[in-house]
Formats: sequence, C-alpha cells, structure tokens
Amino acid sequence: MNDCVFCRIVAGTAPATKVYEDDAVCAFLDIRPITRGHTLVVPKQHATELDDLDPELGATIFRTGHRLARALRRSGLASDGANLVLNDGTAAFQTVGHVHLHVVPRKHGDKLSFAKGFLLRRPHEPNATAAAIRAGITALDQSEAEGAQG
Repeated sequence: MNDCVFCRIVAGTAPATKVYEDDAVCAFLDIRPITRGHTLVVPKQHATELDDLDPELGATIFRTGHRLARALRRSGLASDGANLVLNDGTAAFQTVGHVHLHVVPRKHGDKLSFAKGFLLRRPHEPNATAAAIRAGITALDQSEAEGAQG
C-alpha cells in the first residue's frame, strides 16, 4: 500500500474538502492555503515527480487547473486571476511526493495579503470556500453552454 497522503485522499481514506473530481484527477482545497480558494489538482494515478507522469495526464491536470482558475473568477471568491504552480521535486520545494498543481486565486492589490498568506498558511472556511468554487464551476458550465448555443 502506498503511504502517499494524496493517494489516500483520492481513495477517500484521508479527509479533504474536494471541489472537483473526474476519472483522471481530483481537486481539493489545500489544508495550508496561501489565499482563500487555494486548490490542489492531483492525478488519481500516483506519480512522484514529472518524470513519472504521463504527458497526457499532465495536460489533463493543467486543463483542470485552467478550468478551476476560470471558475474562481465566476465564484463568490471573485478572483481577478490565479497563479498555477507545479513544484517538481524537492529542489523546487515540492513537499508531497505526488505531482500536484497549485491553483492560487489572486486579486488586484493583494501583494501584502498574499505575502502574509504565504507565511501563515491558514484555512479559510473550507466548506463555504468549496461551495463557492463549485458554484463557480456551475456558472462556468452554464456560460459555456450558452456560448455553444448562440
């Protein structure tokens, strides 16, 4: 049995506040967020570093992060942008040995609060935050469906 915490989250045997899941990836709130809504996207198939990750799965991870960043703009969190960050290996500050993409919501003028959040890394109402992100995903789905019809 792999003792990877992200594998346990994917399997449902470790707690997490999930915001999105499909056959290939799982997205959940970071337990030590830099900003409210800081989400991690992980492949369901374990890969320790990028060398272990199938490139197509890597593309799926990034597509999911891209979608979540767009959804955050439409959520109650109302972000103005996002940082998408993947730390590959311990030399790049990867702290969990399972590939993961950070989706960190940003707002205009948040440099000071971002720096503070980077140092403190404290949760921000995880259930309400996850609900806001899920609502943003629904809003994104609706706007894309309307765009396809028109």
